[in-house]
Amino acid sequence: MELKVLGPTEAEAPPQKGCSASGCGSSDDQLAHLPDHIREKVHNHPCYSEQAHHYYARMHVAVAPACNIQCHYCNRKYDCSNESRPGVVSELLTPEQAVKKTLAVAANIPQMTVLGIAGPGDPLANPERTFATFRALSEQAPDIKLCVSTNGLALPESVDELARHNIDHVTITINCVDPDVGAKIYPWIFWQNRRIKGREAAAILIEQQQKGLEMLAERGILVKVNSVMIPGVNDEHLEEVSRTVKAKGAFLHNVMPLISEAEHGTFYGLMGQRGPRPDELQALQDACSGDMNMMRHCRQCRADAVGLLGEDRGEEFTLDKIEAMDIDYAAAMERRAEVHRSIEAELNQPKESAAPLVQLGPAVAKAAEMAVDARPVLMAVASQGGGVINQHFGHAREFLVYEASPSGVRFIGHRKTDNYCAGGDTCGDGESVLARTIAALEGCEAVLCSKIGYEPWDRLEAAGIQPNGEHAMEPIEDAVAAVYREMWRSGALAAPDEQQVVA
Repeated sequence: MELKVLGPTEAEAPPQKGCSASGCGSSDDQLAHLPDHIREKVHNHPCYSEQAHHYYARMHVAVAPACNIQCHYCNRKYDCSNESRPGVVSELLTPEQAVKKTLAVAANIPQMTVLGIAGPGDPLANPERTFATFRALSEQAPDIKLCVSTNGLALPESVDELARHNIDHVTITINCVDPDVGAKIYPWIFWQNRRIKGREAAAILIEQQQKGLEMLAERGILVKVNSVMIPGVNDEHLEEVSRTVKAKGAFLHNVMPLISEAEHGTFYGLMGQRGPRPDELQALQDACSGDMNMMRHCRQCRADAVGLLGEDRGEEFTLDKIEAMDIDYAAAMERRAEVHRSIEAELNQPKESAAPLVQLGPAVAKAAEMAVDARPVLMAVASQGGGVINQHFGHAREFLVYEASPSGVRFIGHRKTDNYCAGGDTCGDGESVLARTIAALEGCEAVLCSKIGYEPWDRLEAAGIQPNGEHAMEPIEDAVAAVYREMWRSGALAAPDEQQVVA
């Protein structure tokens, strides 16, 4: 069964605006300098456009079990449904099973636009399985975007095959451009039928990554670079990485935090290597953004993730459940087309021009100075997707973090946590879950959600975080801007000796 009608028609132009008047994350207004044909490739790709990830879904198929390098931050786990991180899958698939699963997901999740192969090993270390999957999907679902994520070691020899299957998006994980740094991250690579260790291994990997990146850019294939921020190892080096990959043709850089919990069984986790604090990650992303468009909405997804970024519906599409599905593909395709047209119509609505969030009152010089100098504020948002505030505080397993300042609102990233409320008369495991949630929101001054209970409200206030349930179902950026303006009017953003002037 072919999936022939996906997304907007050719007559519908891609959105030209960002996710708000002021823009945020890697939204399309930040990509306005790119040619039209590149923006068209990106505008409905949830992993490449911050705007798109509110509306469009993606899926990964786990067809690539083997890997040709070892990373100190990686531990691949199979038949695992309890962890949400790269390298983890519940089911390994054959190419035939992967195609069947993709068609089932496309029929049941109409906003799905992207199919990626990201593991659980390296797709290009499993070329037969990877390219058999791509060949079949190119024929049976030609309008679904095909993507691959790789460590880059086998990339140069695979570029021609990638281009042959019209794969327009490739992600390369590049953690360093200095072999001395790489030797601290990669204990070995498997190269030309032998295992190579230490600095020599890192030097070969870096050379292959850079060569593959340049080859992809020459063919017009969009390249996103992922980098894992490892404090004390490569954190001070990643600005150089960003400059280097931009010069060689990458158009988007995703600096991700090291996942360092010991229970995941990685070398770094077992050795006590810490991950970065949220403020450290934000500072590095901001430093790199001067040289490169930055991706800030990455969820570090499983190798079999399904659904919107930030959610995982993979358990709905296990092989046994797919076999039991009775799908009317013709009706499903009509529904997909309808949903995509609706999303495109919303995205193409004209946006208001950018304006300062803080509107000055009387022309008081002191107040005018404050409007420019008012400090930025971080706010956490509970959302299930769609770009609106639509989730109960207690049900959130992650919070989106936005920064509001006098010049506008921008997306900063996300903070993972446990859902505090389990339903019924009890919520989560009580004190420990709520304490972890509050700790995860360190640095945020407000939490915007659709609803929140009395106990977490009191605990958040005691921690200096103001709960807010007044903007349920409102667009996120509009609500964050409204809360920031209210903070300004109340004098909460002014220095103590200036509060009387504001009043």
